[in-house]
Amino acid sequence: MNEREIHLRDYLRIVNKRKATILTFFILTLLVVIIATFTATPMYQASTKVIIERNTAGGLTNSYTYTPYDPEFLETQYQLIKSAAVVEKVVKKLDAEKMYDLFFPEKEEDKSYIASAKEWFAEQMSSLKQMAGIETFFSSKDSLENNIPLKMKIPPTKARMLEDVIKSGIAAEPVANSRVVQLSFMSDNPAVATRVVNSVAQAYIDELLDMQMEVSGYSIGWMKKKSEIQRERLEESERDLYGYKKKHDIVTIEDRITVLPERLSDLSKNLTQAETRRKELFAVYEQIKNIKKDQLETIPVIVENTSVDAINKSILAAEQKISELSKKYGSKHPRMITAKNDLQGLKSKKYKELEKAVQTIKNEYQLARSNERDLKELVDQTKFQAARLGEKSIQLDILKRKVETNRFLYDALVKKMKEKGITEQNQSVNVWVIEKAQIPDFPATPRKKRNILLGIILGLFGGVGIAFFLEYLDNTVKTPEDVEEKFNIPVISTIDLFKSKNETIVENVLNDPSSLTAENFKGLRTSILLSSADKPPKILLITSMTPGEGKSSVCACLGATIAQTGKKVLIIGGDMRRPTQYKNFKIENKVGLSSFLAGISPAIEEIVTRLDKNLHIIPSGPIPPNPSELLSSTRLKAILVQLGKIYDMILIDSPPLASVTDPLIISQHVDGVVIVTWAGKTTQEMLGKGLKQLEDISAPITGLVLNRFSAKKSGYYYNYGDYYYSSDV
Repeated sequence: MNEREIHLRDYLRIVNKRKATILTFFILTLLVVIIATFTATPMYQASTKVIIERNTAGGLTNSYTYTPYDPEFLETQYQLIKSAAVVEKVVKKLDAEKMYDLFFPEKEEDKSYIASAKEWFAEQMSSLKQMAGIETFFSSKDSLENNIPLKMKIPPTKARMLEDVIKSGIAAEPVANSRVVQLSFMSDNPAVATRVVNSVAQAYIDELLDMQMEVSGYSIGWMKKKSEIQRERLEESERDLYGYKKKHDIVTIEDRITVLPERLSDLSKNLTQAETRRKELFAVYEQIKNIKKDQLETIPVIVENTSVDAINKSILAAEQKISELSKKYGSKHPRMITAKNDLQGLKSKKYKELEKAVQTIKNEYQLARSNERDLKELVDQTKFQAARLGEKSIQLDILKRKVETNRFLYDALVKKMKEKGITEQNQSVNVWVIEKAQIPDFPATPRKKRNILLGIILGLFGGVGIAFFLEYLDNTVKTPEDVEEKFNIPVISTIDLFKSKNETIVENVLNDPSSLTAENFKGLRTSILLSSADKPPKILLITSMTPGEGKSSVCACLGATIAQTGKKVLIIGGDMRRPTQYKNFKIENKVGLSSFLAGISPAIEEIVTRLDKNLHIIPSGPIPPNPSELLSSTRLKAILVQLGKIYDMILIDSPPLASVTDPLIISQHVDGVVIVTWAGKTTQEMLGKGLKQLEDISAPITGLVLNRFSAKKSGYYYNYGDYYYSSDV
């Protein structure tokens, strides 16, 4: 089943339908708002503006330090502004006695009748207990508890009451797109509000200073204690260092410690050179030992000797001279003999110089060996001294480091303590009052125009919301569209709500065929006559879901309306449990359908009552003990067949479907079933359940009639399925 699209007119229909509810809620809401607004005490709001920032200066240097984003910073400050410490400062700044009288004016308290009655009742109960001895019994049982005095409830002081009022009235909120915070306070006295909010701002600043001073004082005190302890440690370590130096003569040792590394380095270098020199001389010495004298000149060291080299040059010059003289003189010439003697003398001198050179090399070798040995001894001695001094220097370094560490810690504590003392006035939070509160000229509340406008909006939208909520909760069958969309059965007519204290709806239709109600039933008549393409249904069952939906009246009025067309109509009172049709036409109910089905009145003529030329009725008759068994008999089918030959149309009034099974039994012998529902009263669940019962047995459902339908109340301003005919039809 496809759901119908909801249009704007559906919402307008709901609003029109529930307009009484909307109007009532609107008027009540507006009245309450107006009364509350004009009876409320005017409250004045005073506000001051302050800038609250973190202090980003870095100690004595005042250098900027990065401050991470802290979303809780402002909220923390708001809580501090509203804290008990700030409020206590505010109350101390103000005169508690005078301010208390402004906030809590004395009123004469009259005891109510209820309070007086309670007090009198308590006194009477106490007297009765004493007379009965109940209090004596309990006092003897709980003597220990009675000896303990009751703890009296101490009333709050004026200052405490002022603190509670101010604490609950302070408001702090940030100004958009700025670092400014607005502090406000409301009171019925504008001067009081101004004074309180300015005092709150100043008390907040004072509390920040007190907190900073308290923290700084604690830090400085702690650092003083630590610095004293550190100073004692420094002095002790310095005394240990001095005693160690004095004991081990560290003054000369320190100089030696600085000289020894250089000396050891020089000695090592000289030793290396001595070793090299000794090895060179040893090599030359070995050559000299293993060579002949005439081969000494082959040794480079000897050849390079200056004395030997000079003699060799002199020998060469003498040999040249002899060679020149030999060209002029003979071998025995005195000059030749002299020249040869000089040459021989030079050679002898040369051999002596060679021997000296060899001896010099031997001496140099011995000296190199001795020098190397001495250097080795010096190096070993220096190393031994360095090792001994190293052990002392390690302990010395340990003591020095201890002194340096203690001195560094002591200096750091003293520096930090001095810095803390200088910067203790610097707060971690900076606050500036940029705008003091002024006495307000106009009250902040109540805002009459705004409240009335809000009352109008709230009343209007609240009423509409309630209307739609009631409509949502309303699950009754209200309009033809509801039935056709949800249950897929035709609504053949709507019967307007009949309101008259002088006559019944049946009397109205019978006595005034041209009335609006009669026209409704004429429309129903037309719908039934045109419900079948071949021929209209001859036997109709008129039923409903629950009692009181008007099925009997609809059956009677429909029968009368059809009879007005000249057709011969019979109305059968099939409701043998709660008979109604005989009351509609004001006839007796001594015999009827129950009499015939039970065999008491075998002739049809005995149970039929003629109301008009074309309108006859068979009342239900006496109430039987077993209506369902009577309707299940074959006599019902037989009488309907027999009556069908006599009348043009037969209308059977049956009990409601939700109560009994009688309508289901009768529906097997009819040509159509007309279901009567009470518009706005019959629920959709009940209608769906009844339709399912009829569909399960394949009952011929002709359609549904919305009885007591109010087009105006339902939001419809047209008559669904009503056709108007002239009164002579």
